[in-house]
Amino acid sequence: MTSTTTQPAVVRAPAPRPQRRPWRRIVLHGVVLLGAVAMVYPLLWMVASAFKPESDIFSDPGLLPATFTTENFTKGWDALGIPFSTFFLNSFVIAAISVLGNLLSCSLAAYAFARLDFRFKKTLFAAMLATLMLPFHVTLVPQYILFQSIDWTNTYFPLVVPKFLAVDAFFIFLMVQFMRGLPRTLDDAATVDGCGPFGVFWRIILPLMRPALAVAAIFTFIWTWNDFLGPLLYISDRELYTAPIALNAFLDSTGASSWGPMFAMSILSILPLFLVFLFAQKHLINGIATTGLK
Repeated sequence: MTSTTTQPAVVRAPAPRPQRRPWRRIVLHGVVLLGAVAMVYPLLWMVASAFKPESDIFSDPGLLPATFTTENFTKGWDALGIPFSTFFLNSFVIAAISVLGNLLSCSLAAYAFARLDFRFKKTLFAAMLATLMLPFHVTLVPQYILFQSIDWTNTYFPLVVPKFLAVDAFFIFLMVQFMRGLPRTLDDAATVDGCGPFGVFWRIILPLMRPALAVAAIFTFIWTWNDFLGPLLYISDRELYTAPIALNAFLDSTGASSWGPMFAMSILSILPLFLVFLFAQKHLINGIATTGLK
């Protein structure tokens, strides 16, 4: 008579992972900490220098001011003969219009590449991608000659009008990649309900593109707010200066630069960027995760 008793399965415990040597972890954390300090120290030094008398800025490299003062903020606000709020407003207007232009034009161009069929579509898309590899400085002179010929210099038109013409290939590519992840059945269902190509874009595709639109809006605002070369080329009247150009006016080649007021206004200039990143960080991360921009 054979026994029918089954033997219990032998469960093997997982092999213990080899423990890392503690000194390697200490060295790794030390290197990361040194890198963080090297990156943050210039910003902290600028913040500390804004609250020091100008005579102490370069003679005292410490982060704690020996003499605390807010005089640099009051002097810097009106140092150029125009309240610095004017330059902030100019930068905000240009950045806001640029964000609107990029969202409209780039989303429409991306919809055409991602959803519509037309002749030379692949060739035009390849040409658009090729512009990503074209250095920005190559087109500076032709653009300046063009805008000067139509008398647009010393206005904001050269800075904002191109944004409505889908000139930022990076955002077009980002939105194309996002749209390709949306099911085509949504387009077919909308078409059956009577929507044309623009109706499909406006009512179906655009509402679903919020993560990609958020990424494009945040990057456009940051890049436009920090843009120095564009306003420097096209703006000559001091009343039309943006914040980066106004900060440059504190520097003097003769050595009479106003470092304290410039540092104070620099801190105020980065506050909008800090607030945008602080409140839009969640949308930025979600957009990067959903668009595959890693």
